[in-house]
Amino acid sequence: MSRDTMFEWITSLIDRAGYAGIAFVMFLEGVFPPIPSWLVMPLAGFEASSGRLSPVLVVLAGTTGSTLSALIWYLVGKGLGTERVKGFAARHGHWLTLSPDQIDRVDGWFHRHGAPAVIIGRLIPISRHLISVPAGVFGMDWRKFLLFTAIGDGMWNGLLMSAGYLLRAEYARVQDYLGPIASVVLGLVVLAYVVRVITWKRP
Repeated sequence: MSRDTMFEWITSLIDRAGYAGIAFVMFLEGVFPPIPSWLVMPLAGFEASSGRLSPVLVVLAGTTGSTLSALIWYLVGKGLGTERVKGFAARHGHWLTLSPDQIDRVDGWFHRHGAPAVIIGRLIPISRHLISVPAGVFGMDWRKFLLFTAIGDGMWNGLLMSAGYLLRAEYARVQDYLGPIASVVLGLVVLAYVVRVITWKRP
């Protein structure tokens, strides 16, 4: 699906379904990353600036959808669990760049710093789709996970909605700034992983 086709589909869905459409598209954005949140929420903000939608309800709808999608990835991580991940690390630690003992240390770190990790993770392009898996793997309480995810998503969606609200008909410019940022973040993540794989040695 081209960006223009995706844009037309999102616009049509929001026009027809309103808040439910926003929640649905943001849910899909969480499980199908090629649908970018910076295409959805600024458009919804533009609709709010015209008086057709409430800004508060737009953010609430977007946050509901994105938080529910994060729950799916949390459950995937929960299904894996630390023992399976440690087993994988014992066999293929080079690709995971973690040994079983290091996973235990990461587990302890996540229990101590899980709240800020989830909130901040949901505010960063790319990582917002990844942070839910370790939260599940390392057994973060699901109620805390939903709370902290909703806080992060509310901040992210509020920022994007506000950009669309303020820019009005120029809301599409948001993606001109965030798109390259997301590409840079993805490139840095891939580069960091490649370097870590090349230099990693089993403790």
